[in-house]
Amino acid sequence: MDLKKEKITIVIAGLIIGVIAAALVFFGNPVNMGFCIACFLRDTAGALGLHRAGAVQYIRPEIIGLVLGSFAMALAKKEFSARGGSAPLTRFVLGFCVMIGCLMFLGCPFRMILRLAGGDLNALLGLAGFVAGILVGVVFLNRGYSLGRTFRQPVLEGAAFPAVQVAMLVLLVAAPAFIFFSEAGAGPGALHAPILISLIAGLVVGALAQRTRLCMVGGIRDMALFRESKLLLGFVAIFASALVCNLILSAVTGQAYFTLGFEGQPVAHTDGLWNFLGMLLAGFGCVLLGGCPLRQLVLAGEGNSDSAVAVLGLIAGAAFAHNFGLASSGTGTTFAGRVAVIIGIAVVAVIACVNTFRKNA
Repeated sequence: MDLKKEKITIVIAGLIIGVIAAALVFFGNPVNMGFCIACFLRDTAGALGLHRAGAVQYIRPEIIGLVLGSFAMALAKKEFSARGGSAPLTRFVLGFCVMIGCLMFLGCPFRMILRLAGGDLNALLGLAGFVAGILVGVVFLNRGYSLGRTFRQPVLEGAAFPAVQVAMLVLLVAAPAFIFFSEAGAGPGALHAPILISLIAGLVVGALAQRTRLCMVGGIRDMALFRESKLLLGFVAIFASALVCNLILSAVTGQAYFTLGFEGQPVAHTDGLWNFLGMLLAGFGCVLLGGCPLRQLVLAGEGNSDSAVAVLGLIAGAAFAHNFGLASSGTGTTFAGRVAVIIGIAVVAVIACVNTFRKNA
């Protein structure tokens, strides 16, 4: 496939994903949260009892669908490959730190775009921080940063994470007593589209993201390193189609799918400095991981056990953030959360330095 066709394919995929994200809100997901990898992993962690914040507990079918959609597309394209062994513990720590940054901002890079498409101007500060974090990471990439090579592993190792998602689907449908679900009206965890719609949406997005290698971190990174806009075009398309859909839904239904401004935005706060720093941490960490949270899920579906470990780090970070009062809320940030973000930036910087300059010594 030549570059022009690749760009067209990515733009079409982005347009479809943006429509899906807006449709999920129409069918019941929280406003400006048709898709949010950080939020959905946090909700799933709560459903498993890893944290007890009652407002955010639900096994999100979109996550299950993303992994299984990527898995199915990788199999169909003969791209499934069980690989791993590239500094898994470091990747776990990076995933943990990325989640701390995301929950300071209240969203992953995907939701950042959807918040902008819903008129939330607070996300502009998040976007600025995200770009800054990626550019800091690019400095280390230019100097030789690497977590080492991956190695071929047994097929069962690569298939383990998709298999876990099948088990999660069973738990979601069966809803045994040991799984926690937010009560109606309790918060974002209680707002969700029907299971089948969410699952199908996840499958489609997972397949499209696997096919196009969609990654916002990769898009900004590639623009900085190679002046290549291919991946970035996908997220521009997501923003455009989600924005148009939100405007149409607002006009047709009379409900606030699009509200321009800083104040009163759903599941968001107005602390600009910490929106910036939270996403700076997320962007910096994601560059060192080699992709955004969406990309990590897609790679895990392709058989990459290192990405699966990074996702486990994201889940652990979400649980830790809610158990220890680090996560922000619509009322603002917490002191503990602000301290955690500063520590997270320092930890990620140490990882970057150790895996760059040690090699050059």
